[in-house]
Amino acid sequence: MATNRTFTMVKPDAVAAGNAGAIIKQIQEAGFKVIAMKLTHLTPQKAGEFYAVHSERPFYGELVEFMSSGPIVAAILEKDNAIADFRTLIGATNPADAAPGTIRALYAKSIGENAVHGADSDENAAIEGNFHFASTEMVG
Repeated sequence: MATNRTFTMVKPDAVAAGNAGAIIKQIQEAGFKVIAMKLTHLTPQKAGEFYAVHSERPFYGELVEFMSSGPIVAAILEKDNAIADFRTLIGATNPADAAPGTIRALYAKSIGENAVHGADSDENAAIEGNFHFASTEMVG
């Protein structure tokens, strides 16, 4: 069943570059409502748990190291057609392939440091949101 919520993280590269506010503003201007949001710093253990689905992939260690390298902004967003609309808003994983005006075209440095994470399905959005937030931290 499709929902109207998605999960995102502004990644350490974008937070360190001072782009978190501009990214959140762009998300809100695209019609997304913030249901939950916090600035946090993933430990290597927590980053490993979050990305466990990729544990057998060759980039896993590098991904965990990067995602625990600095603060992130985690958020649950709400909008009709949230997953698809958010994936369009953030753009392709490789910023060189991202459409002009998308978050990754504007703020990503590379495939690895691509500024923002976006859930790829309703199921993963729920899992990822619940990983970062208790139900009491969500509004709406």
